[in-house]
Amino acid sequence: MRFANQVAIVTGAGRGIGHAIAVRLASEGARMACVSRSEENAKRTA
Repeated sequence: MRFANQVAIVTGAGRGIGHAIAVRLASEGARMACVSRSEENAKRTA
């Protein structure tokens, strides 16, 4: 849990590289704030 007790803000988290980064940081224990232009894609990432 490399990012335990850390908060990460990822823009463009709905798809592509932003999505991959958000998923990876969350899997490493980070608390996430994700931003996407598409509500549907943001929900999929969450």
